[in-house]
Amino acid sequence: MTAAAPRSPDADVVCLGESMVAFRPADQDAGLADAAAFTRGIGGAESNVACALAAAGHRAKWVGRVGADAFGDHLVAAIAAYGVDVSAVERDPARPTGVYFRTAGERSLGLPAPPGAGGPPAEVLYYRAGSAASAMSAALADRAAAWSGRILHLTGITAALSAGCLALVRALTERRPGRPLVSFDVNYRTALWRNAATGPAAAGGSAVLAGLARRCDLVFAGEDEAEAAWGVRGAAAIRAALPEPRILVVKHGAAGATAYVRAAADGPGEAAHGRADAVVFVPAPSVDVVAPVGAGDAFAAGFLSGTLRGLSVEQRLRHGHLMAAAALTSPGDLAAPPRRDHADRLAALGPAAWGRLRLGPGWTGAESPPAGDTATPAVPATPAGDTADPADPAAPAVPAAPAAKDRTP
Repeated sequence: MTAAAPRSPDADVVCLGESMVAFRPADQDAGLADAAAFTRGIGGAESNVACALAAAGHRAKWVGRVGADAFGDHLVAAIAAYGVDVSAVERDPARPTGVYFRTAGERSLGLPAPPGAGGPPAEVLYYRAGSAASAMSAALADRAAAWSGRILHLTGITAALSAGCLALVRALTERRPGRPLVSFDVNYRTALWRNAATGPAAAGGSAVLAGLARRCDLVFAGEDEAEAAWGVRGAAAIRAALPEPRILVVKHGAAGATAYVRAAADGPGEAAHGRADAVVFVPAPSVDVVAPVGAGDAFAAGFLSGTLRGLSVEQRLRHGHLMAAAALTSPGDLAAPPRRDHADRLAALGPAAWGRLRLGPGWTGAESPPAGDTATPAVPATPAGDTADPADPAAPAVPAAPAAKDRTP
């Protein structure tokens, strides 16, 4: 892997991982066996985050590998259309672009359905074995490109694709000079780890994911996936299992999310993970769900957006919930985020007003997420004086973007 040379960040966030062409039944109620026609889209946790951030006005770069085929052409063009920098995407002439088919519904983690859960779990069929993305490795990837942003965002999906991909994620999360703030979404996929064919991935995905999470600065973990992967229940137990990350965000589904934020060490000899946490819980607004797809990636994008803007942890969580609500109230993995001023007004509501917030289809004011969208949505009124305190001494800093290149409004 090419060594990184010190330089100013040329992106706000770099997202590295696999993106695939996604096919869903044209009839949303149909199963895969019964579907007569499919709608084509794109899917991939890391590219989803990059697209959402770019649509929200940040400088996002996607680093990945696709086949030198028509599906690869479609993926690169579709992601670039959101305003994402795709200059570091590699084309593989010997391996195909991955594809998958899925129905609407939540992915199954092998746990009993929670009370009140609606609908069957999603059917998901992946055709990604031997894909171009699975050939990513520390030897082929350019560390300088991966570390060229203020934040590097990774997920546990990449680590499950192959031994080479796992080695790449481990190399990128090494603590060494030039490493940006590293964000990691656990994204536990039972089928991926069950089918992992080589290397340590086949021996135990749960241990692999825990080890990777401990190397990162900011970690996202769903309460349900933590139970499925590590057998731990509750936010406090998850934090106890992952004490090293500076920030741990535990997602509680429709109930909300809790952030554990550790104060920075006073000096290089002090272990930061031995210091006390600030704990912030923010309930999620009520949402009229259209499709339960892509909410986790959207939440991560909202939280990262708030991190880049230096917002308080409470505000970051609220922006995560709002981005997730945009995904939940739109079909497909990707949805138009609300305009920043719209989201800021909602995120500034007082606790009572935030608790009464209900979001349904069309609340963002946009039907599709083209880059540079300037449509003005309807904005609910914010009660006078009903704002949140922006001060947050516990919030960690990320490297500043160069003023001449900062496109963030």
